[in-house]
Amino acid sequence: MTTPSTWNPPSLIENPYLRYGMLALALAYLVWSMGALEIDWARTAKGFPRAGDMLKRMFPPDFSRWELLLRGVIESLEMAFAASVIGMILAVPLAVCGARNLMPMPVYLVARSLIVLSRTFHEVIVAIFFVKVVGFGPLAGLLTLIVASVSFIAKMIAEDIENMSMGQIEAIRATGASFPKLLIYAVQPQVLPRYLGVAIYRLDANIRHSTVVGIVGAGGIGMTLTATFKRYDYDFSLAILLTIIALVFLGEIFSNWVRGRLR
Repeated sequence: MTTPSTWNPPSLIENPYLRYGMLALALAYLVWSMGALEIDWARTAKGFPRAGDMLKRMFPPDFSRWELLLRGVIESLEMAFAASVIGMILAVPLAVCGARNLMPMPVYLVARSLIVLSRTFHEVIVAIFFVKVVGFGPLAGLLTLIVASVSFIAKMIAEDIENMSMGQIEAIRATGASFPKLLIYAVQPQVLPRYLGVAIYRLDANIRHSTVVGIVGAGGIGMTLTATFKRYDYDFSLAILLTIIALVFLGEIFSNWVRGRLR
């Protein structure tokens, strides 16, 4: 028996009939779903000239109303930073309660249910809810980003607590330490680097999301952008879009720099 000269990784589905059958079903479903959407291709084709006209009217970008632009950017940054800080604080007790190796089953189930429930809806849907509750403006955006920050950070840290080494915890417990001391001396040293990294990542995400939630009236630069499109003020719209791109790039650079310092 000859030894094969090359190594091929094993397939996810070994049976070729089952593998290709599932591929054929997926392609058939794709074709069916595209037909079920009832896309009006004639109307879509008519939209391309309108898109070209809109792009032509966007150039050159108009930065003459820079004060309005700056006000929206500052509002978005304030929302993102405040939501990140508040989310970092509120996520800690929820993450601890959502760790199976620290909490009894009833507490764990309640905490996990809250995390799952808060992660179920997209930020735009949550923003629409808060706009209806507290009205248009940055408060709705701030509350939306807080909910998103708490759910994301709590989920990541709860899973990190569950995956940490239990030897240090057992050693601290053997000294007769109370539960708060257990968290400080056994849990905190193991999860703190991860917690800070996740928090910085969430700040970066909140900067991006703060520009999106404004589209439904939850404050920030996105609210200004929506108003410009409604007024067909496309040259100012492009100026806002370029500013958002620059803002996201700066947030990404800052996030990478901080995470690099934490390593």
